[in-house]
Amino acid sequence: MSDIDEFSVESVYGQLLSRAPENKMEARMEPMWRAMELLGEPNKAFPVVHLTGTNGKTSTARMIEQLFLALGLRTGRYTSPHLSRVTERISIDGSPVSDETFVRVWDEISPILDMVDAELVAAGQPRITYFEALTILGIAIFADAPVDVAVIEVGLGGITDATNVMDGKVSVVTPISLDHTDLLGDTVEDIAAEKAGIVKPAGYLVSAVQPVGAAEILLEKSTELGVPHAFESVDFGVESRLPGVGGQQITVDGLAGRYTDILLPLLGEHQAQNAATAIAAVEAFIGGGDTELDVEAVREAMRNVTSPGRLEVVRTAPTMIVDAAHNEAGARATARAIAESFDFSALVLVIGILQEKDPAAIFAAFAEELGELIRDVVVTQSSSPRAIPAEDLVRFAVEAGFPADQVQVAERLDTAIETSVQLAEATGDLASGVLITGSITVVGEARTLLVRPGEDS
Repeated sequence: MSDIDEFSVESVYGQLLSRAPENKMEARMEPMWRAMELLGEPNKAFPVVHLTGTNGKTSTARMIEQLFLALGLRTGRYTSPHLSRVTERISIDGSPVSDETFVRVWDEISPILDMVDAELVAAGQPRITYFEALTILGIAIFADAPVDVAVIEVGLGGITDATNVMDGKVSVVTPISLDHTDLLGDTVEDIAAEKAGIVKPAGYLVSAVQPVGAAEILLEKSTELGVPHAFESVDFGVESRLPGVGGQQITVDGLAGRYTDILLPLLGEHQAQNAATAIAAVEAFIGGGDTELDVEAVREAMRNVTSPGRLEVVRTAPTMIVDAAHNEAGARATARAIAESFDFSALVLVIGILQEKDPAAIFAAFAEELGELIRDVVVTQSSSPRAIPAEDLVRFAVEAGFPADQVQVAERLDTAIETSVQLAEATGDLASGVLITGSITVVGEARTLLVRPGEDS
């Protein structure tokens, strides 16, 4: 038994939280390069699959991780944000890093962080931020393991994201849409240009289906760097899919092979597309896109994929689903998957949204895609200081077309969940359900309330 206890992880987390918060990322790379220099360049200790995009990054990263595991490689995975514990962000071989390793490596790198902090302050710049510090910790943990390959998800954008201190052997771009427009630009072309910054010389670009303007930007970047590229629906894609209970069966045309009878325990067309992108990315990594993967390994990998907080059923009677949709595109994908995969007669929408998002677009997406299936809306808020007050969301719900007398306010999430169950049960229909969504913070806190210890995936 380790003498490193949970409190130690929480104390490290407290130190991380004392830094500039996650939504205050600095558009800079110099502190990351300096930290890597002082640590002996751990960012060069392992090959990387680097992911950016607006939606689907974490699910795709988890699929890529499982494919590498099925092929016998030791993996690291860095994703964000976390649902319950900060250690979820840094995974070794598919599981959150151990508390002992998390704390030990933090203690080892802390003097380096202090040195870089001192240099930044002397130069009149902000200290290393929360996300920069956590990224440095993740890189150091992967180098310490060591891993055979790391699957790295950007925090925001690409060019000046802290993770861009690594050179991806394969750069993956999941679907791009309008999000974080205040930081990344207000057109898909501007956002694509920022995200194209993770494509590196001697790398390989694998992209999901994109809006035309975004695809053109990505193609220009790969051509400029002289790196091969592959785009979904042109070079690879989902050949067929059959939705079923708890998931779907898919056939994928990859870059080098055709993979049939794949059982994917995730819901929605978007997850099938994420699976195709993941397979193409691993083909690009293993053999430059020319080597077919073992189909049994692909089947094993996809059977083992989980994506907590993404169309995840956390309770039955009534069926309660949590989903981290936090922008218009995500809300539409979630709504379509629910319409396809569940036979609800009525649905209660529990929703809380963060301040930097577009609540009007999110509510409109659910209203347009699910229509009268949504009988009641419960607006709420997470404990995040960035949460839009629940009362302020009422206007957006009504403007989207939900009747005012069917919109309730619950400032506390536990109250919102209790109210949603009462509303679902009041219909007297066993086919009534509850969807809890709007932000990763709402979903994370809902899972804490609803998922029993030992059930968490």
